[in-house]
Amino acid sequence: MSDDGGTPRARIGLIIPSSNRLTEPQFHRYCPPGVVPHITRLRITQPPRREPLEMLDEIREAAILLGHAKCDITVFHCTGSSMEAGLDAERRVVEAIATATGRKATSTASAILQALQALGARRLVMVSPYRGNDHEIDFLREAGLEVIRDRALALDGSDGLCSAPADLFLRSTLEEADPRADAYLISCTNIRSPEVVAELEARLHRPVVTSNQATLWYCLRACGLADVVPGLGRLFELGLAVGATA
Repeated sequence: MSDDGGTPRARIGLIIPSSNRLTEPQFHRYCPPGVVPHITRLRITQPPRREPLEMLDEIREAAILLGHAKCDITVFHCTGSSMEAGLDAERRVVEAIATATGRKATSTASAILQALQALGARRLVMVSPYRGNDHEIDFLREAGLEVIRDRALALDGSDGLCSAPADLFLRSTLEEADPRADAYLISCTNIRSPEVVAELEARLHRPVVTSNQATLWYCLRACGLADVVPGLGRLFELGLAVGATA
């Protein structure tokens, strides 16, 4: 658990959807001692849903507010939204945050790509709570990755996401097991997937990447911290891939 006693080793700023209820408790649970998460919210996924480039002014303002809290890195933290408009739009959002704060910036999508690069994973099995995975598969394909199997669980809104037990993601991922996969991706920041990473890796013999886990890993590594977080899998044994930007 994070601890704000004394001078923090790092502050992580997260811009999350207003309906998200699991990012905060998960970051407070998994952040190593001396790493402090700070959160602000935007109307991202609630109707009317807008693409990130339509919200650039609001994203910049949210980033500036997190900058007031001296965050070392700021994240646009919604997997679906950060993937839906493609690589170029996602990069523009990250650049806008970095320019607004004068500090490091990333998105959930970028963190996932960095995690998969560090793991050397190209062929993926993807599980999500979404109604469909087309946007995410298109984004991953544009980044040079192949989704060989996927499952969209079609959970009903934020209430459905938050109330879904971790065991649902455990069982659903195991049911999609494929020996061709280099890694398994469980997408979404508002689900209980981090709780099952260790068991899935033990049973599948492959690395497992989730949205909150990958984001925390990337933020730590980008801030120069090499902490290994118990329960969050093989990813935390690794640093950034050679040539990766931090």
